[in-house]
Amino acid sequence: MAPGAGRFAPSPSADLHIGNLRTAVLAWLFARSKGHRFLMRVEDLDDRTHTDIANRQLDDLAAIGLTWDEPAEWQSEHPQRYDAVVDELAVRGLLYECYCSRRDIAQAPRAPHAPQGAYPGTCRDLTEDEREARRRETGRPPALRLRTDAIVYTIHDMLHGEYTGIVDDFVVRRGDGVAAYNLAVVVDDAAQGIDQVVRGDDLLPSSPRQAYLARLLGYPEPAYAHVALVLNEDGARLAKRDGAVTLAEIGAERALTQIASSLGYAAGTPEQMLTQFKPAALPRGPWIYHPA
Repeated sequence: MAPGAGRFAPSPSADLHIGNLRTAVLAWLFARSKGHRFLMRVEDLDDRTHTDIANRQLDDLAAIGLTWDEPAEWQSEHPQRYDAVVDELAVRGLLYECYCSRRDIAQAPRAPHAPQGAYPGTCRDLTEDEREARRRETGRPPALRLRTDAIVYTIHDMLHGEYTGIVDDFVVRRGDGVAAYNLAVVVDDAAQGIDQVVRGDDLLPSSPRQAYLARLLGYPEPAYAHVALVLNEDGARLAKRDGAVTLAEIGAERALTQIASSLGYAAGTPEQMLTQFKPAALPRGPWIYHPA
């Protein structure tokens, strides 16, 4: 196989729906079309994730014909990987304690030039006395934020072209001591040799932060492709209330036919889709899913 790898990395908080399965198929197609390895990663750091759901997700992905080249990796098995990077950033003076709640951040005044949604820097320059006062006031352990030197960062996406997004002082370790998503995903991709990140375009805004962190750590920046989502008939994200949306309800054969049709292919297996796969011809708009 050619060097490099693509991946699919679901969070096991709920069974995969047809939109998740479509994104997984696309990630597989991007990787296999380059002759790359395809890897599976279970992103189970969140408290809302469950092992039984993760196992069902892996079973569903295998049922629709996806193959991966190594055993699935579980994030929860690698805390030392994230701790080592946090320690490195701390030694470099690039982290600071943050005691802000979501409400604090929403209500904080912002500098005139600060992008909407960016962390306002409330805890960035606290003195030791001020930090001690915040510890007593909040009664909770602080998160750790990255001290960045950029407001925005630009990535290149294979489907969206140049994309510039916020790079604020984002959290790299939560107050409970667990690695934050933006750090874990960057560290895992580097550790697994992932050089191609294909995922839903709802995650496009997080990519500049991740690419910035990768550069800061000396990792190669992956190639990005953020694919269009699948929405319900009201134009909202799919959910259980939308009817038959999971593989158990749809069936593997029908799901694959629907996914292929949504991409403009006449195919019933991922291998058949691969023979027709052309990234430049992929639909740019969302697929409106009709369960019936």
